[in-house]
Amino acid sequence: MSIENCGDRFITSRSNLNLSQYNLAKENDGTSGQVGHARQVSGSLSESLFATSCVESTRILACKAKAPEPRVGYENRLGVLYSQSLGGGVAASRASRHIPSAPERILDAPDLLDDYYLNLLDWSKDNRVAVALGSAVYVWSAESGEIMQLCERPNVNITSVQWAPGGQFLAIGNDECEVQLWDVNRSKQVRKMSGHSARVSALAWNGSTVSSAGRDTSILNHDVRLQQHVVSTYEGHKQEVCGLTWSHDGQVLASGGNDNLLFLWDQAAGRARFTVTDHGAAVKALAWCPFANDTLATGAGTTDPSIRFYNTSTGACLNTINTGAQVCSLQWSRHYKEIVSSHGWTNNLCVWKYPSMVKSAELSGHTSRVLHTAQSPDGTTIVSAGDETLRFWKVWQPSDASQSQSAKLVPKSLSSSRPSSLSR
Repeated sequence: MSIENCGDRFITSRSNLNLSQYNLAKENDGTSGQVGHARQVSGSLSESLFATSCVESTRILACKAKAPEPRVGYENRLGVLYSQSLGGGVAASRASRHIPSAPERILDAPDLLDDYYLNLLDWSKDNRVAVALGSAVYVWSAESGEIMQLCERPNVNITSVQWAPGGQFLAIGNDECEVQLWDVNRSKQVRKMSGHSARVSALAWNGSTVSSAGRDTSILNHDVRLQQHVVSTYEGHKQEVCGLTWSHDGQVLASGGNDNLLFLWDQAAGRARFTVTDHGAAVKALAWCPFANDTLATGAGTTDPSIRFYNTSTGACLNTINTGAQVCSLQWSRHYKEIVSSHGWTNNLCVWKYPSMVKSAELSGHTSRVLHTAQSPDGTTIVSAGDETLRFWKVWQPSDASQSQSAKLVPKSLSSSRPSSLSR
């Protein structure tokens, strides 16, 4: 090793030193096998780094106009791997999708009640939309475009609707304290269940059990197969219950009320697992995450316009965001890690990325608060209800892998934007 004097600096000359052999030999000093392996690796490194033994070629970094050409047949495996990885990453980062800002279809919905505490819209597994308009319930088929009036009871307001898991039966709550069960295929009421002392504002199915809640603050669990249908009762809310939904595994019931409380009821224990007091307004919007079973999204009213996310196993709040407007409903995507919220005051829908909660899109068009939303069975379309209209938004186009499986469920009649009426 020599020392070159360059002004006031001493720079070590490495022109005659093979650092790769020195370092490998030092790290593997001890056994002949390790030394042999070190020499083999050293040879490969030398072949890649040093083309010849001349001084000029051993400079890894050299001031030249052009790098020396590799020998014939030489392949840099690291370069190949890096190029393949980089190509995939660039393609993924550039990939984007368009979220249409206009609805694909609009249906007139006269007499839709403007009441924050009610739940008047639902979309079935067999592609039918049920909506309560005053004292009547209408069913619209997304496959055929046909509209039918399922029932009407003069002077009695319908206050909640919810499809059973199979899609044939519809639970209907009203302001006469009843829960009715209708066979939609036969247009026939098959059951009437009592137990409440005030209007039934919220419904939620869990297998053959439908839970009901409302202004009397109690939650009743009805097994529709039994004559004595009320199998359990949950008490805890102090004001009207306006949000109700079961977890995907049927083990936890989330309920939100006008008392600003969120309860997580343990089905096996028959009592509240957690009582959450974080919200400062009525808790209506509730949605279970489809890709994290113990994650629940909640939304509240005007004085607390926030969306919060909870781990329902621990009760911990995972994240919160102030939306700046009354939160009326929430819908998770089954194709993307995103969630849609609908709002009062701004009268729009917002698409958020999760968990960053970066806003992807705003969907405008309603002229009053968007009180209700529901999701198509293929997970691509959101229907929203407000200002006496239903609007259908194509928010989540599935990936190519899942598109073929979803094709049969895509509503055939959503291509027309011409308004039509749900009432006759």
